[in-house]
Amino acid sequence: MDTVLFFFSLAAATSAYLLWFWLLARTLNGPKAWPLVGSLPHLFMNRRRIHDWIASNLRATGPAATYQTCTIAIPFFACKQGFYTVTCHPKNIEHILRTRFDNYPKGPTWQTAFHDLLGQGIFNSDGETWLIQRKTAALEFTTRTLRQAMARWVNRTIRTRLWIILEKAAKHHTSVDLQDLLLRLTFDNICGLTFGKDPETLSPDLPENPFAIAFDSATEATLQRLLYPGFLWRLKKILDVGAEKRLRKSLQIVENYMTEALDARKETPSDDLLSRFMKKRDADGNLFPCSVLKRIALNFVLAGRDTSSVALSWFFWLVMNTARVEEKIIHEISAVLQETRGKDTDKWVEEPLTFDEADRLVYLKAALAETLRLYPSVPEDFKYVVSDDVLPDGTVLPAGSTVTYSIYSVGRMKSIWGEDCLEFKPERWLSPGGDRFEPPKDAYKFVAFNGGPRTCLGKDLAYLQMKSVASAVLLRYRLSLVPGHRVEQKMSLTLFMKNGLKVYLKPRELDAQPKAAVSA
Repeated sequence: MDTVLFFFSLAAATSAYLLWFWLLARTLNGPKAWPLVGSLPHLFMNRRRIHDWIASNLRATGPAATYQTCTIAIPFFACKQGFYTVTCHPKNIEHILRTRFDNYPKGPTWQTAFHDLLGQGIFNSDGETWLIQRKTAALEFTTRTLRQAMARWVNRTIRTRLWIILEKAAKHHTSVDLQDLLLRLTFDNICGLTFGKDPETLSPDLPENPFAIAFDSATEATLQRLLYPGFLWRLKKILDVGAEKRLRKSLQIVENYMTEALDARKETPSDDLLSRFMKKRDADGNLFPCSVLKRIALNFVLAGRDTSSVALSWFFWLVMNTARVEEKIIHEISAVLQETRGKDTDKWVEEPLTFDEADRLVYLKAALAETLRLYPSVPEDFKYVVSDDVLPDGTVLPAGSTVTYSIYSVGRMKSIWGEDCLEFKPERWLSPGGDRFEPPKDAYKFVAFNGGPRTCLGKDLAYLQMKSVASAVLLRYRLSLVPGHRVEQKMSLTLFMKNGLKVYLKPRELDAQPKAAVSA
């Protein structure tokens, strides 16, 4: 009798679950969901091409450009932690980033995972904590002294390091991994700008810097926390094994380095960001404590290092494969330098471009923006849904679920960017006369620099750094991909090239051009 009752109960529970699952599946319009595991099998099968997979799913929804799926097909969890809404519709993105900004914070999962590395820094906080740092940073990023400091660091790393490395490679006909060089360059620059300490990772012998290695290791280990259930990485942390053990050791090295940098700034303040924040006060009128200052600095290093270098890597790859764009870029740089330095082409390459000269490079900025449209440094972003909400297209978002807006997919939607959306076409960013940079009228068609209250404060400095580096390389050299080298995406929160960008360099012959440059 007990056996019969057991099997009857099991059959009844199974039937009830399957009915519940059938009703759930009818509400989902994303990848096929399976009992218990939801859409996880499809996610796993496409893990090596996740961004293109998401884009294809969104294209399949037509003009809606939004779908919903679940990764935990279990009652309660299916509409909370396991429920995902994915969108790339500009109106929905605006709703998330601006209109209902307070309803879409980073959320507890993200903040807990990143807390050991970033603490309550500006990129890992919400609410009042974030607002205070944001207001403080906003004041600093508008000062001309910060721009001048950035210009000094960029000019020095190009002139005394990057050019030396590239010249040696060109002379001996050896290849270089341009992505690695750019990561080192932007790392040295952002460390210098943030706390005035140069790790010198971009030296001719390409040394292994303990802080840089530890910072990379800590970032990678932290990202792994997002891939697994919270209890799993917490258990590893308690047992001090695997990625959590590496994270602990890496964080100790990072902490020691930051302590030294902070102590140095206390003795000799400068014009770097850390020195500036040391003078600021929190909401209670108190100076920021040392622990908070170190985390603030690390937040800026994380934000300023990978994004610019990754964007430049994809830019150089696109330019190498689009001769007409390369020709226009060289023509524009030459025209500007002819006005500022005369017709002697040797003087054009004596020094890197000043930021004032870089400001005038309209077509180059358009090419960089077009690169970010197709290959945004942060391809997907995630937000936590605080309370039930409805997106402008009518999609219902339950509280406790996650909404993902796919920046990578936005640039690949014909309904948003037209039939030629997959073409590398800087001209789409220029005025009809081609003499002004004109972003799209709908600002949420392009959110590579985020949007709303969290819009990137360093956007203008990032463009100037990228323009300076791009012109420093292209004005001196023609680039060609090493035969057989595969350029493909690395599956990470940042759109790295999985195998780097290995290129050969051939010295470029310059001609003075009589035509004037376009003005900004």
